[in-house]
Amino acid sequence: MGHRWAAARAVADALTLGMGLADAALDALAFPPGLHYDIEHQTWARPDADGLVTVGITALGIGLSGEIYMCRPKDVGQMVERGRSVAVVELAKAIVAVKAPLSGTVLAVNPLLAAQPELVHLQPYDDGWLVRLRPQDWRGAMAGLLTGDAVRAAMAGHLQRHRDEQAARDAGDVVM
Repeated sequence: MGHRWAAARAVADALTLGMGLADAALDALAFPPGLHYDIEHQTWARPDADGLVTVGITALGIGLSGEIYMCRPKDVGQMVERGRSVAVVELAKAIVAVKAPLSGTVLAVNPLLAAQPELVHLQPYDDGWLVRLRPQDWRGAMAGLLTGDAVRAAMAGHLQRHRDEQAARDAGDVVM
C-alpha cells in the first residue's frame, strides 16, 4: 500500500520539479495483472465475478496528475460512454474529468472516496476504485483495452509522449 503511494508520489514530484521521470520510477509503479488498461486515459477496468466491472485510475495516471483533493464519481444509475467522464477529480491546479475505459451503467460508487479521496493515491487498485459498472458490451470493450505483457511498454510510451508534450509546452510550442 505505502510502496504504491511512494512510487506515485515520486512520479508527481519529479514531474512537478521538471525533472522528468526516470525509468526506474516507472518500474516501481504497479500495473496488476488481470486488469484491462485504457492507456490513453490512464484508467483500468477489472471484470468481477458478478458480471460487473470495477473502474479506477492507474498509478501512472495518478503520478502524472498529481495529488487528488476531491473525487466525485458519476451517480448510480447514470450511463457512461467509453472515453467520456466517469468521475471528476480536483487537483492542485485543475479540475479534470476521468475518462471511462468502457461504456456501461453505474451501479455503485466508492462510498469511501467522499471522506477519503486520498485512497485513490494510496490504493489505486484496491480501496481507491471509482465506480462499478454494468458493462454495455464487455467483450467489445476488451478489444480497446490492454492487458498482460503489453501494458508496461504501452505505459512507457504514454509517459514518453507526456514528456515530449511537456517539453514542447515549456519551449512555447503548440501541442496538438
